[in-house]
Amino acid sequence: MTGLQQYILLAYMALAIVLSVVAVYKCRHKKAYQKFVPLFVIGSFVWGDVLVFGIFWVLAGAATLFFNSWFLFQVIFLVFWLIRSAGETIYWFMQQFSSIIREKPEKVWTFRFVKNNAAWFLMQIWWQTVTIASLVALIFLLVSHFS
Repeated sequence: MTGLQQYILLAYMALAIVLSVVAVYKCRHKKAYQKFVPLFVIGSFVWGDVLVFGIFWVLAGAATLFFNSWFLFQVIFLVFWLIRSAGETIYWFMQQFSSIIREKPEKVWTFRFVKNNAAWFLMQIWWQTVTIASLVALIFLLVSHFS
């Protein structure tokens, strides 16, 4: 692993630690469901997500440093986004057909393009695209590494 890769990894881990500390505070003050866009960097959408994903990224980073393998971090990163985006695809698919409205269409970023319940459909398609991109990148990474 190069010095730059170690620096990037340590910065990512530091960010996860800082966000985790803030998440504990936010969750204790009943803001676990509060959205904060910069959380997306570690795969979170609300502060409650950070309680789990913050620890996950610190442990993933520690494992990567222990094995001194940038390749391992890339695989963890891509598998994470593969699973996370598949889960989001399912969530938005269920939101689209549920009678229980958890996410009002006008509060979803895709609403600016469609102005109706199709905002959920666009979210579903967006997360399917992330799933596909993660899987393709993972396959490409594995093939290029082992060939």
